[in-house]
Amino acid sequence: MRLKGKTAIVTGGASGFGAGIARAFAAQGAQVCIADLNGAGAEALAAEIGATGCTVDVSDGASIKTMAAATDAAFGTPDIIVNNAGITHLPGLAEHITEEDFDRVFAVNCKSVYLMTRQFLPDMKARGSGAILNIASTAGVSPRPLLNWYNASKGWMITATKALAVELAPAGIRVNALNPVAGETPLLPSFMGSDTPEIRAKFLATIPMGRFSTPEDMGHAATYLCSDEASMITGVCMEVDGGRCI
Repeated sequence: MRLKGKTAIVTGGASGFGAGIARAFAAQGAQVCIADLNGAGAEALAAEIGATGCTVDVSDGASIKTMAAATDAAFGTPDIIVNNAGITHLPGLAEHITEEDFDRVFAVNCKSVYLMTRQFLPDMKARGSGAILNIASTAGVSPRPLLNWYNASKGWMITATKALAVELAPAGIRVNALNPVAGETPLLPSFMGSDTPEIRAKFLATIPMGRFSTPEDMGHAATYLCSDEASMITGVCMEVDGGRCI
């Protein structure tokens, strides 16, 4: 029960990596709010694991404020915030990605981190403790062609993680990130452009351990970084990628 007595919000927690993190946190004793644009999915998983589910659009400040009011009533200021919600654009040449797709990627992947930080940071500072975990990507470390603007958004998350870590350390708040390689999540077909055995084999050939990241992998890593065992760790962007970035 490494997170016993802790409270956590996991955005994008209804499926994929977010669901893996929410499951791991609940199994380790945390009181978890699963926050997702798919409110029904969030509620369903919450009922399964003994958590709370809520609907939120992480790219909208008013929606986050509404979620914050609900979580405050349920358990007060969270001890842990996991900024997991994310999207990508379909593979394409940099100049062919539409402005609409670009804006959507940066609103969900980047602006959401700003909005969540702005909403919850004052109370975390007043308490003098907290852990923020951003789910970035190996795409921000070792970019692939045809996903330029997604790569850039994840690079932004990595830099934001390190900048926040330095700024917030004196306030007792730790900020880290995880960099997964692509995994068995709803976004996988978008990353690859098409999900065929041939494309999967080509993609897996770039990962020394020969498999995708799993929600369980992410849950284990997130549990450690958000636990008191990692009390001296901040500003770390940990690859969970089977050697992809070596």
